[in-house]
Amino acid sequence: MLASVKIAGLNFRVNLSKPLDISIPLDCKTGPRAWFVNPVSVDPVRNETFTGSVKEGGSVNFNTIGFNPHGNGTHTECLGHITPKVHSVNKALKSFFSIARLISIRPVKGFNDKDFSTEQDTLIGLKNILTALGGDIPEAILIRTLPNTKDKLKKNWSDVQWPQLDEKAMVWMAENNVKHLLIDLPSVDRKEDGGKLLSHHAFWQVPEKPRMDATITEMIFIPDSIDDGTYLLELQLAPFENDASPSRPVLYEIEK
Repeated sequence: MLASVKIAGLNFRVNLSKPLDISIPLDCKTGPRAWFVNPVSVDPVRNETFTGSVKEGGSVNFNTIGFNPHGNGTHTECLGHITPKVHSVNKALKSFFSIARLISIRPVKGFNDKDFSTEQDTLIGLKNILTALGGDIPEAILIRTLPNTKDKLKKNWSDVQWPQLDEKAMVWMAENNVKHLLIDLPSVDRKEDGGKLLSHHAFWQVPEKPRMDATITEMIFIPDSIDDGTYLLELQLAPFENDASPSRPVLYEIEK
């Protein structure tokens, strides 16, 4: 189904019948996780008078689900992730559609903070991002890290040191009003940095000029079949009143 979309004063035609889902499902058997959280749990409610499993003789399936939005699967977070005051991503995200640019980047050796880094650390630098964008400044940026392997769909990142986002790149995004950043890593910061979270703070401009409507989405997966380029992004999320929520980012190709 072709539809005309107007965003930021520009008209686009997109095929809504061909969504490109780049989320990773919350799966208790194979889903990825980080920060040493438990796998997702899905268990029927059971008590003296009720069994929430048709297989076990109940009338309906009635499961309780346990997960951590930051550690299990694709999730979107707002600045409430790093502020003393509680802010909800459900209230921060006002618009669900934006024009997004997908770029693929191979991290290089480097680090944000020499006090919490090693020679093995890798960095997604501002220069790499600017080169990949080619002069464009979209409302949303999606970063696919290279190499792009399918183990991202099920990886336990808890003992892995993933690449960092350059703090300078995050400052540039904030200064140029990039509202949404999406990446296929568990965090834009190093796994251990003494609690500084330099890139989170730089992107949200906390505490100097907090960007209430800006979001970071982590642990996406963009298959190689999706080319780098410009897309319509629909950022769907479960309406939890929390700093982060499970989410489903969906891309739509723009008709040329």
